[in-house]
Formats: sequence, C-alpha cells, structure tokens
Amino acid sequence: MKLIEKSRMPVKRGRPGYDQDSVLRIAVEAFNEHGYEATSMGKLADRLGISKSAIYHHVSSKEDLLRLALDEALIPLEAVIDEVQVHQGSADERLDFFLRATFRILISKRSYVTLLLRLRGNTELERNALDRRRAMDRQLAQLVTEAQSTGRLREDLDPRATARLLFGLINSVVDWFREDGPIEAEDLENQAITLVFDGLHPTQK
Repeated sequence: MKLIEKSRMPVKRGRPGYDQDSVLRIAVEAFNEHGYEATSMGKLADRLGISKSAIYHHVSSKEDLLRLALDEALIPLEAVIDEVQVHQGSADERLDFFLRATFRILISKRSYVTLLLRLRGNTELERNALDRRRAMDRQLAQLVTEAQSTGRLREDLDPRATARLLFGLINSVVDWFREDGPIEAEDLENQAITLVFDGLHPTQK
C-alpha cells in the first residue's frame, strides 16, 4: 500500500518536549479516556503540564485537534479505497486486500480510529467524518456485490448488511487487542480473514 502524505498544518515548535504530533497524541488519549466534549482545553493543558496558551501555539482550537486526529484515521483508510480501485485482482482478491489493509490501519492508528468510532455526529466536523466513514461502507458493499456477481461469494447475503458486519468484526479489534497479548497482530489478521472467507466450520477433506 502506498504511503499517502498527511494533510496537516506545518509543525510548530513550542515548549521543549512538545510539538504538534505529541500534543495531538496526548489529546487523543484524553479524548478517548474522558470523551471529546468532556475534555476542555484546561484539562488538556493540565495533562500536558503546560499552559493553554502553549497549546494554542500548536493548534487554533480543540476542534482543530479533533480535525487533525480524525484525519490521522480517515486519510489512510480513504487511501485504501484508491488502492482497491486500481487493484488488478479478482473481486474477492480486492475484498481480501481491502479488509487486510483496513485491519493494519486499525492496528497502527488504533487510538485515532477509536476516537473516530466514538463520534456522535454532534458537530459539522463530526458529521463530515461520519459521511466519510459511510463512503467506506458503500465501497465495501460494492466489493461484496462484485464478488457475488462472479460467483465467489454467496448470493443470499445483503451487501450493505455484510459490509457493516465485516467492519464491525474488524473495528472490534480496537477495543480488546493488546500488542503484548498472546496473539501477534499478523496472526490475528490472518485469523480474521480466514473467518470471513471460510467461516467457523472445519475445512472438508
């Protein structure tokens, strides 16, 4: 998967030990722990050990922090859609690619994806992010439809419902997977994809 350059403000340098990336990372931790709406800039400043004015050296507002955080998740996820559209494989191979790439982004951008999944759509920014998520749902449903049309997937499955179930399976990983746990991320990815395509029943010999 090609690396996509992140769309973000130029990094500003402020108090030693903090730049925009580190402020953003700690802000996302606070948003996930306490909720975006419940996390004031004052609370965030206390967590960082700096003044509110020092935070504003890096970003213009709390909403700006949310925008940057959501882009950390959405931009690479949207890049997967672009990759799928030029993928030369069959429909089910492209579906496999889409799911694996999405899984890897969820692991590598876990805290940012967690924030994305907890949005309530209370602001225009949040509603826009949810619209971008729905576009990914539609793309996945289209892949399911194409795979059905070639006979590679069961035809009795509703594509939209299937897309949501698949995303539900993959998205659940952010809630319980631990890098220091008993299973490696790569092994978990393979198990998830095997479960999707082969189910729980043992392979017939």
